[in-house]
This record gives sequence, C-alpha cells and structure tokens, in this order.
Amino acid sequence: MEFKDILAISGMPGLYKYVAHSTRGIIVESLADGRRSNASATSRVSALSEISMFTEGEDIALAEVFTRMYAYTEGKQAISHKESADKLKAEFEAVLPEYDKERVHVSDIKKAFSWFNILVGAGFTEFKLPEEEQAQE
Repeated sequence: MEFKDILAISGMPGLYKYVAHSTRGIIVESLADGRRSNASATSRVSALSEISMFTEGEDIALAEVFTRMYAYTEGKQAISHKESADKLKAEFEAVLPEYDKERVHVSDIKKAFSWFNILVGAGFTEFKLPEEEQAQE
C-alpha cells in the first residue's frame, strides 16, 4: 500500500485505500477495519498526496508533515485528536513550527493528528509522494 493510494472522502470518517472503479463511483477499503464500501461519483474524494499545509513560507505537503510527525513521535502514534485545542496547537507547533497560525485551523490540526494515527496504526512508516518515489529509482 502506497501513500498515493490513501484517500479522504467527504462524509465518510477515516481514511481509505483505493481498490477499484465501480459503475457508481469507486470501491474503497477502510484502513481502520478493512471493510469495503462504495464512494459515490458525487463524493468529494481527496488523495492525501495532493493535500498540503499552509506555512509562513511555501506550503508543505502533508507527506512531509507526516514524516516530521513520525520522526517527532519516534514511530509511535501522536496525541489524540480529541485533546484540547491548546494542547493540539502546542504539539503541532513542535512538529511544524513554521505553520501559518492564521490559516491553519484547529480542525485542520485535529484532522492531521487523526489521519497520522490511522496511518501509523495501519503500519505506515514512510510517507512518500509519487515524485519522491520516482527520484529514488
């Protein structure tokens, strides 16, 4: 399973692995419990490899944010996304000190921690973008 195949789907909690196309959308598999379901063609589907975070300079790809989180937590899960807003902001600032405090909302930080914990729980140890994978080959 590769980072580019991981999807976030509006209206569906958690993260999903792309499995196949169907007549009504795409078939996805939950990373949390392995259940397969259909994401309709009208659902907003975002690949994690396409998402980035606002910083004071250039935006940083979510894969890079997760790589920093992985190094910060030493390969363990991060704090729960259900912690207080102040605690989440402080922890996120420790990982990504240059994040844009005006444009990155607490909901974005919660989502980042939640997704990171799901990925680590599913066995992810590397968060590479497709361009990075091609450059290494």
